[in-house]
Amino acid sequence: MNRYFRIFLILVAVVQALFAVGFALRVEVITRAWILPNTSILSFIFIGSIFAAAAASTLWCIFTAEEGALAGIGLDYLTILAPLSIFSLQIANGSTRLMVFAGLCIAGAVVGLAIFLHTRGITIRDTRPQPRLVRYSFIVFIIALLIVGGGLALKMPDVLPWIVTPEGSVMYGWMFLGAAAYFAYALLRPSWGNSSGQLIGFLAYDLVLILPFITRFSTEIPPQYVVGHIIYTIVVIYSAVLAIYFLFINPSTRLSR
Repeated sequence: MNRYFRIFLILVAVVQALFAVGFALRVEVITRAWILPNTSILSFIFIGSIFAAAAASTLWCIFTAEEGALAGIGLDYLTILAPLSIFSLQIANGSTRLMVFAGLCIAGAVVGLAIFLHTRGITIRDTRPQPRLVRYSFIVFIIALLIVGGGLALKMPDVLPWIVTPEGSVMYGWMFLGAAAYFAYALLRPSWGNSSGQLIGFLAYDLVLILPFITRFSTEIPPQYVVGHIIYTIVVIYSAVLAIYFLFINPSTRLSR
């Protein structure tokens, strides 16, 4: 991969990491820049988790020299940002902030397409087989992401276990659908080198969400969100354990084997 393109992706990932921290910790200068009004604390934390996942996956692929695995990340960007650019233009109604956001989404989608086209032909270096549990878990994740993402994109109520605005529902829905595309790419090119990036991204996502989710149990959760919150928390814990085991513990797949 071109050296300058690699540096560009590292810089993008660093910016994503900064936004992840800013949204997760509700840093005012970051949250005030968000385009949607009436965004809840959990929604800000969720947005932070998405940025964290993107940064972690990109940096992992670059620093483990699995540049071929970046194609899935490009597909993720394209799946999320192309629809969000269209949706933002639809709801802009003269809003400069939304128009700027739409422009950024278009630029991000172009970058995603460039990443995909530039890296899809690069050979995956680590050709160890995709562990069976990882493969089956990815299939379950994809199904869940399609169901949840589709429901959110269609503005179905109470899909996420907290209050979400209709506009936020559509945006978060496409974030889930983009993640589904990323996991699906791991099934299309099944090897460990094209699976670890998804796992490290999921782990970063989990680490941002897990403490707020657990501490929420000590508060009064509205009845319509209780079951959903329990299920979401279980998924977060399971995916974190899965990632930690295969990335850092399992002798046949851990980084320092």
